[in-house]
Amino acid sequence: MSGPLFKRVDNSPLVLFRVFFGILLSIECFGAILTGWVSRTLVLPDFTFTFIGFEWLQPLVGPQMFMYYALMGLLGVFIALGFRYRLSIILFTLLWTGSYLLQKTAYNNHYYLLVLLCAFMCFLPAERAFSLDSKYKPSLKSNSMYAWVRWVFIAQLFIVYTYAAIAKMYTDWMDLSFISLLMESKAGYPLIGAFLQRPDVHLGIAWFGLGFDLFIVPLLLWKPSRGIALGLSFFFHLFNSIVFQIGIFPYLSLVLIVFFYPPETIRSRFFPKRNPEVATEVAKNPHRQWLLIGLGCYFLIQLALPLRHHFIAGDVLWTEEGHRMSWRMMLRSRTGRIQFRVVNKQNGRQQRVNLREYLSEKQIGKVAAYPDFIWQFAQHLKKEYSNKGEDIAVYAESQVRINRRPYAPFIDPTTDLAAEPWDPFRHHSWILPEANRKKE
Repeated sequence: MSGPLFKRVDNSPLVLFRVFFGILLSIECFGAILTGWVSRTLVLPDFTFTFIGFEWLQPLVGPQMFMYYALMGLLGVFIALGFRYRLSIILFTLLWTGSYLLQKTAYNNHYYLLVLLCAFMCFLPAERAFSLDSKYKPSLKSNSMYAWVRWVFIAQLFIVYTYAAIAKMYTDWMDLSFISLLMESKAGYPLIGAFLQRPDVHLGIAWFGLGFDLFIVPLLLWKPSRGIALGLSFFFHLFNSIVFQIGIFPYLSLVLIVFFYPPETIRSRFFPKRNPEVATEVAKNPHRQWLLIGLGCYFLIQLALPLRHHFIAGDVLWTEEGHRMSWRMMLRSRTGRIQFRVVNKQNGRQQRVNLREYLSEKQIGKVAAYPDFIWQFAQHLKKEYSNKGEDIAVYAESQVRINRRPYAPFIDPTTDLAAEPWDPFRHHSWILPEANRKKE
């Protein structure tokens, strides 16, 4: 059964992907510096919201954070060139994963996808052709790879798109209310701003987006529909890039399409001078069993993570518990209002917290609407006051609005958040149930 996965096939898709992947990684990192993202997100804030459990990861001071991203950008160039590839991709993966876990104020699903793809690339022989490594060390040269390499990328993309489609099957997407809200912020775009406000355009966006996520992988796999699917992919991703300005994700998705084409087709179109001869027999691999077990465990985790919110009480759209790392992309607008109150346990003295003394505007927006940010900020206050010798309780009065629904109470104002533990796999009782699901 596992035999076809260990068949030797042309490695042109992997080699081509390495080149474009490295370029996109470099653009992402240098772009983060040039657009001011690194400064706004990691350098200027006094306090950074890490993923819970990774509080020991903190931004480097001043120019060092820019150097960190510049180094990643340079490593992206090395990856594209295939220069010291193995060292470069491992270093990049470690640095990127560290940066991903370091902050979540600017969370983006493609940051998480890059972590996964980089981890894959650490173990793949992507430097065996069209690389400086193979040029200067001819013994590395090879024109083949195991067939399973292609299917790893295809399976990962299938999981991403399928869960994204399933997540869209909820009321506010299907009745177009979220789409219309999303497009309101695009009204000022030149040429297309007014067009994006039309109800028929909203209908097209909703159903095309859902249908694309649901069917694009099967359409790309089936040869008769592959050309049409490629055209639809270019339209879908370029539209997203122009309208939503979501970084390299649309282009990364387009580059991944190389794995859906027969390897020989990629070779003939992009590397016509390469030797077309590939040994196609099923190769003997003493580690085959362990590789299959490892891949099986990985994909079981990938399938399970997006389902975890079904085992946590409450609606994930409201509670946010189980939202991240679940491919729930561009699904809702979430805003909130919050006021923290600090109470000294010894003398009962109370104090309102001015969030602007601690946080940037973007961080305040997150703290006002997301439970893990609220909990983390309460822990930060507890630590700060503890350093002053005060034992405090932290309370929050909060209201949250999802899409066009009315604001509703979000946090139990009687709960001392500083004393509460955090468990990523259970519901936190201090998150109040959604009071009103009716839209205005």
